[in-house]
Amino acid sequence: MFVADRIPSRDPGEGERYRVELTTDLSLVGTLVDSVCDCCFGEAPASSQTRFRLCTVLAEAVANAMLYGNDEDPARRVVVDVEVCADRLVIAVTDEGDGFDHCIIPQPIDEESIEATRGRGLFMIHRLADHVKFNDRGNTIWMTLPRR
Repeated sequence: MFVADRIPSRDPGEGERYRVELTTDLSLVGTLVDSVCDCCFGEAPASSQTRFRLCTVLAEAVANAMLYGNDEDPARRVVVDVEVCADRLVIAVTDEGDGFDHCIIPQPIDEESIEATRGRGLFMIHRLADHVKFNDRGNTIWMTLPRR
Protein backbone atom coordinates (compact mmCIF):
# COMPACT_ATOMS: atom_id res chain seq x y z
CA MET A 1 0.00 0.00 0.00
CA PHE A 2 1.11 3.54 -0.72
CA VAL A 3 1.38 6.23 1.85
CA ALA A 4 0.77 9.67 0.44
CA ASP A 5 3.09 12.19 2.04
CA ARG A 6 1.19 15.21 3.30
CA ILE A 7 2.80 18.44 2.17
CA PRO A 8 2.45 21.46 4.47
CA SER A 9 0.30 24.22 2.99
CA ARG A 10 1.96 27.52 2.15
CA ASP A 11 -1.28 29.42 2.62
CA PRO A 12 -3.98 28.78 5.26
CA GLY A 13 -6.69 29.11 2.58
CA GLU A 14 -5.06 26.42 0.47
CA GLY A 15 -6.37 22.86 0.52
CA GLU A 16 -4.57 19.81 1.85
CA ARG A 17 -1.73 18.66 -0.38
CA TYR A 18 -0.28 15.18 -0.84
CA ARG A 19 2.50 13.60 -2.90
CA VAL A 20 3.07 10.00 -3.93
CA GLU A 21 6.19 8.86 -5.79
CA LEU A 22 6.29 5.43 -7.36
CA THR A 23 8.43 3.38 -9.67
CA THR A 24 7.29 2.60 -13.18
CA ASP A 25 5.31 -0.59 -12.57
CA LEU A 26 1.82 -0.90 -14.04
CA SER A 27 0.81 -3.38 -11.34
CA LEU A 28 0.92 -0.47 -8.84
CA VAL A 29 -1.71 1.69 -10.58
CA GLY A 30 -4.79 0.22 -8.86
CA THR A 31 -3.31 0.53 -5.38
CA LEU A 32 -2.19 4.08 -6.12
CA VAL A 33 -5.69 5.04 -7.25
CA ASP A 34 -7.17 3.62 -4.03
CA SER A 35 -4.64 5.53 -1.92
CA VAL A 36 -5.31 8.82 -3.69
CA CYS A 37 -9.09 8.34 -3.34
CA ASP A 38 -8.60 7.87 0.40
CA CYS A 39 -6.72 11.19 0.55
CA CYS A 40 -9.31 12.99 -1.55
CA PHE A 41 -12.48 11.82 0.12
CA GLY A 42 -11.55 10.41 3.52
CA GLU A 43 -14.47 10.95 5.89
CA ALA A 44 -16.61 12.69 3.27
CA PRO A 45 -17.49 10.05 0.69
CA ALA A 46 -17.92 11.26 -2.87
CA SER A 47 -20.72 10.48 -5.24
CA SER A 48 -20.17 7.38 -7.35
CA GLN A 49 -19.87 9.63 -10.42
CA THR A 50 -17.11 11.76 -8.86
CA ARG A 51 -15.25 8.69 -7.61
CA PHE A 52 -15.49 7.09 -11.07
CA ARG A 53 -14.20 10.25 -12.75
CA LEU A 54 -11.22 10.51 -10.37
CA CYS A 55 -10.32 6.82 -10.59
CA THR A 56 -10.49 6.82 -14.38
CA VAL A 57 -8.50 10.01 -15.08
CA LEU A 58 -5.86 9.13 -12.49
CA ALA A 59 -5.41 5.55 -13.70
CA GLU A 60 -5.17 6.71 -17.33
CA ALA A 61 -2.71 9.52 -16.57
CA VAL A 62 -0.43 7.32 -14.45
CA ALA A 63 -0.53 4.43 -16.95
CA ASN A 64 0.29 6.85 -19.79
CA ALA A 65 3.17 8.31 -17.76
CA MET A 66 4.57 4.83 -17.18
CA LEU A 67 3.99 3.44 -20.68
CA TYR A 68 4.77 6.41 -22.90
CA GLY A 69 6.57 8.95 -20.72
CA ASN A 70 8.89 6.58 -18.91
CA ASP A 71 8.96 3.94 -21.68
CA GLU A 72 8.14 1.29 -19.03
CA ASP A 73 11.61 1.82 -17.54
CA PRO A 74 11.44 0.61 -13.90
CA ALA A 75 14.34 2.91 -13.00
CA ARG A 76 12.17 5.94 -13.76
CA ARG A 77 9.60 7.34 -11.36
CA VAL A 78 6.15 8.89 -11.57
CA VAL A 79 5.11 11.62 -9.14
CA VAL A 80 1.46 12.27 -8.29
CA ASP A 81 0.63 15.54 -6.54
CA VAL A 82 -2.85 16.02 -5.12
CA GLU A 83 -4.47 19.19 -3.84
CA VAL A 84 -7.75 18.64 -1.99
CA CYS A 85 -9.82 21.81 -1.76
CA ALA A 86 -13.33 22.19 -0.39
CA ASP A 87 -14.92 22.24 -3.85
CA ARG A 88 -12.35 20.66 -6.19
CA LEU A 89 -9.46 18.26 -6.60
CA VAL A 90 -6.34 19.13 -8.56
CA ILE A 91 -4.21 16.16 -9.58
CA ALA A 92 -0.80 16.46 -11.26
CA VAL A 93 1.01 13.46 -12.75
CA THR A 94 4.65 13.89 -13.78
CA ASP A 95 6.94 11.38 -15.47
CA GLU A 96 10.68 11.50 -16.15
CA GLY A 97 10.35 11.27 -19.92
CA ASP A 98 11.05 13.79 -22.64
CA GLY A 99 7.40 14.82 -22.85
CA PHE A 100 5.11 15.08 -25.86
CA ASP A 101 2.94 17.54 -27.73
CA HIS A 102 -0.60 16.72 -26.62
CA CYS A 103 -2.04 18.80 -29.48
CA ILE A 104 -0.89 16.31 -32.14
CA ILE A 105 -2.56 13.24 -30.60
CA PRO A 106 -5.47 12.41 -32.92
CA GLN A 107 -8.99 12.16 -31.52
CA PRO A 108 -10.02 8.48 -31.49
CA ILE A 109 -13.42 9.48 -32.86
CA ASP A 110 -12.15 10.74 -36.22
CA GLU A 111 -12.76 8.36 -39.12
CA GLU A 112 -9.05 7.92 -39.83
CA SER A 113 -8.16 7.28 -36.16
CA ILE A 114 -11.13 5.26 -34.96
CA GLU A 115 -9.00 2.11 -34.77
CA ALA A 116 -5.87 3.79 -33.40
CA THR A 117 -4.43 2.25 -30.26
CA ARG A 118 -3.12 5.55 -28.87
CA GLY A 119 -5.03 8.57 -27.67
CA ARG A 120 -8.02 6.90 -26.03
CA GLY A 121 -6.84 7.52 -22.46
CA LEU A 122 -6.16 11.18 -23.15
CA PHE A 123 -9.55 11.46 -24.84
CA MET A 124 -11.25 10.06 -21.70
CA ILE A 125 -9.26 12.39 -19.44
CA HIS A 126 -10.43 15.41 -21.43
CA ARG A 127 -14.05 14.20 -21.27
CA LEU A 128 -14.08 13.38 -17.54
CA ALA A 129 -11.99 16.18 -16.00
CA ASP A 130 -13.33 19.72 -15.70
CA HIS A 131 -9.99 21.17 -16.76
CA VAL A 132 -6.84 19.62 -18.26
CA LYS A 133 -3.50 21.36 -18.69
CA PHE A 134 0.03 20.27 -19.65
CA ASN A 135 3.38 21.85 -18.92
CA ASP A 136 5.41 23.12 -21.90
CA ARG A 137 7.65 20.05 -21.88
CA GLY A 138 4.65 17.72 -21.97
CA ASN A 139 5.65 15.48 -19.08
CA THR A 140 3.18 16.84 -16.50
CA ILE A 141 -0.60 16.82 -16.75
CA TRP A 142 -2.88 18.71 -14.34
CA MET A 143 -6.47 17.59 -14.03
CA THR A 144 -9.18 19.40 -12.07
CA LEU A 145 -12.33 17.62 -10.91
CA PRO A 146 -15.19 18.55 -8.59
CA ARG A 147 -15.09 17.23 -5.02
CA ARG A 148 -18.77 16.39 -4.62
